[in-house]
Amino acid sequence: MAKRVFIAATRQNEGKTTVSLGLLACLSGRIPRLGFIKPVGQRYIEVEGHKIDEDAVLIRGVLGMPFALPNMSPVAVERNFTRDYIDRGDEHDLKREIWRAFRAVDGESDFVVIEGTGHAGVGSCFDLSNASVAKLLKAKVILVTGGGIGKPIDEVLLNRCLFASSGVEIMGVIMNKVLPEKIEEVEKYGRKGLAKFGLELLGVIPYQELLVGPTMQQILEETGGELVNGTSHLDTHIDRVVIGAMTPHRALDYLGRGALLITAGDREDLMLAAMGGCMLGLGKANCVSGIVLTGGIYPHENILRLVRKTWMPVVLVKDDSYKAAKKISEMTFKIRPNDKKKISIARRLVHKHVNVDRITEIAMAQVVD
Repeated sequence: MAKRVFIAATRQNEGKTTVSLGLLACLSGRIPRLGFIKPVGQRYIEVEGHKIDEDAVLIRGVLGMPFALPNMSPVAVERNFTRDYIDRGDEHDLKREIWRAFRAVDGESDFVVIEGTGHAGVGSCFDLSNASVAKLLKAKVILVTGGGIGKPIDEVLLNRCLFASSGVEIMGVIMNKVLPEKIEEVEKYGRKGLAKFGLELLGVIPYQELLVGPTMQQILEETGGELVNGTSHLDTHIDRVVIGAMTPHRALDYLGRGALLITAGDREDLMLAAMGGCMLGLGKANCVSGIVLTGGIYPHENILRLVRKTWMPVVLVKDDSYKAAKKISEMTFKIRPNDKKKISIARRLVHKHVNVDRITEIAMAQVVD
């Protein structure tokens, strides 16, 4: 049986995918046959009639793994999944399916990365918590937590209790999204603080804005809006949002590369301000990365003609500006197979800031029955 490690987190959106992708990329030159499985997926897409978690699609696409996608993503939590399970579900059926899929991947691998879903207890309502799945697959756990000292350690210890109740061992901890200027301090005190409880710090990864922000393609898909302009530049990245509730003079201090302007379709003054750098031929550095027009209002035709002279993606939605901004702020944007910049950053961050040698040493030393 292959060696394996279970990547969990102290809460959702702490960076499990980044760590899983980066770890596999680092191991690809050391271990001949690598495997990946996301036993329980909450964000899925339809692939050839199967509901497949987005992370399984990402990992297979980036690393060229040979496994069938249903074996890399055996259980998808679709709409009404929890209610249907509580009414008539059978945990043994789900666990048998996970074990079957895992054995298919395990049988063709020397080392398997298993990615969990959220914190230790996520999935408990249908008997597939991260702790119970890690126990089922006989895997030690790496816990990914946020940046800081006190709060992350508190959350690690809380999560460890549930894993311990299932007899699952924590291999170590990775602190993610740490402010660059705090790296040395967090590493020093995080290591000492965790060591008091017999836990090892395996890495401290700095915050990278590009990994958190969406592309305009994702904004378009998640809002369900209408694309008005910019079909060929939907891969532009967003690192900040500017709400069009100010004068154009004030807005110019916030607009520029990386900005997403959210404004009503009749705020043509703000649209002209956003387009100014592009129209003057100053290049992408002076253009916003995209515009979301709200209220279902199309700008005047003369403004639309100017928009179409630029490359900027412009999306029209029916929500007002407040609702649109709130929805976008609450969205979760995952790394996708075509996000070359994000994939490259994930690889580099894990290679530079995570002790991959130590992870390999611990994983290879474990005895798997």
